[in-house]
Amino acid sequence: MNGNDILQLFAYLLPAVVTGVVAFYFFKMHTKNEEGRRRFILHKDSQKNTLPIRLQAYERMALFLERIAIPKLVVRVAPKSSDKGEYESLLIRTIENEYEHNLSQQIYMTDECWNVIKAAKNATIQGIRKSAMSEADNADKLREDLLNDMMERTSPSATALSYVKKEIGALW
Repeated sequence: MNGNDILQLFAYLLPAVVTGVVAFYFFKMHTKNEEGRRRFILHKDSQKNTLPIRLQAYERMALFLERIAIPKLVVRVAPKSSDKGEYESLLIRTIENEYEHNLSQQIYMTDECWNVIKAAKNATIQGIRKSAMSEADNADKLREDLLNDMMERTSPSATALSYVKKEIGALW
């Protein structure tokens, strides 16, 4: 085989190699595109099934935040006696029970949203404890102090609820 034969062989192989590389490139792009399409369809179907569950979790947490808001809490949970300490414990226990009842909803929310809800719960309990340390001498006076304190500042529940609404808006 001389140099001319090698050059002629190379001239025949070059178009085949170029065609093979182009075919490989297009096949690879097609495969990648199909994989992306399948992943998108799977994600879309998954979203269709999980979105109602996630919305239900957000609804339950919105209800939780409404129920632990001080004005609604003190109206719903009346003191059983005039003892201030007993009423403070009853309010905190009610909040903790509500929280534990909805604890499983965290798996459907972002960590940031769940942390905002926990912070609202803790801030509400802190507010109750703070008001209980005041000069209130009975449960009715404690209720009054709690309501007056909430009139002066924004409720932690209201702040958390606005965050939940914002996050639900991001789902759309």
